[in-house]
Amino acid sequence: MKQISVSKSFGGSQYVFSHASEACRCDMTFAVFMPPRAQVAKVPMLWYLSGLTCTHQNVMDKGEYRRAAADLGVAIICPDTSPRGDDIPDEPDNWQFGKGAGFYLDATVEPFAQNYRMQTYIMEELPRLLDGAGLAIDNKRQGIFGHSMGGHGAITLALKTPERFTSVSAFAPICQPSTADWSQPAFQKYLGDNPAAWRAHDMTLLIEDGYRVKELLVDQGTADPFLETGLRPELLKNACQKAGIDLTLNMRDGYDHSYLFISTFMADHIRWHAERLQ
Repeated sequence: MKQISVSKSFGGSQYVFSHASEACRCDMTFAVFMPPRAQVAKVPMLWYLSGLTCTHQNVMDKGEYRRAAADLGVAIICPDTSPRGDDIPDEPDNWQFGKGAGFYLDATVEPFAQNYRMQTYIMEELPRLLDGAGLAIDNKRQGIFGHSMGGHGAITLALKTPERFTSVSAFAPICQPSTADWSQPAFQKYLGDNPAAWRAHDMTLLIEDGYRVKELLVDQGTADPFLETGLRPELLKNACQKAGIDLTLNMRDGYDHSYLFISTFMADHIRWHAERLQ
């Protein structure tokens, strides 16, 4: 693991690291914010999964998470969204697929199966790397959240491993990606033509199939241009009601899909997680 940079912020340290990934077969970059409390004790960790077209850098620059994380004593882990590199299969003119659009799943269809293994990367490889990095992180206290494609990833991964993640939340998640117009084509290319294979990466269908978390927090802007065709929070609401999952769904009047929306409610989410992780 190579340290690319470290900068002091709100008494803590913002790191950026890179490493050669076995899961994705390329070099990967991720960010870690360590709060000042980590100088004296191990702190809980909160994973943030970014959305389509993003890297680890977007939330670092625009997410405004460091003040709240520093005050509440939570480490923030910001991975990339997909594999990167000249030899990685891609569709450069399609922002909903390929580099920047890994959907936090393990592809099974060639040529994408060789590199697009973001589920394994997030769930297995990167945690092992962090365990050996010497950072004062308590891996027994983990939460996860994300935005859009990352919100989809956060909720699906939490549903499949509730014993690992104590808390889970999302900003404007893609609530049923197997049928949404901007994610179904990606599922088909990554996972093949059989919709049965898509269920393991669709939060509403996972809930339908019996997967559970104790509670969910979701914030969604009412002026989001993708609300009706891509995100469809009403589908998650219906699934949670049927399953008895405690969902707090905040429909934020006038907010869109941008980081201006995310940064407005970022501290609320970190505080919500911190209450459950401390």
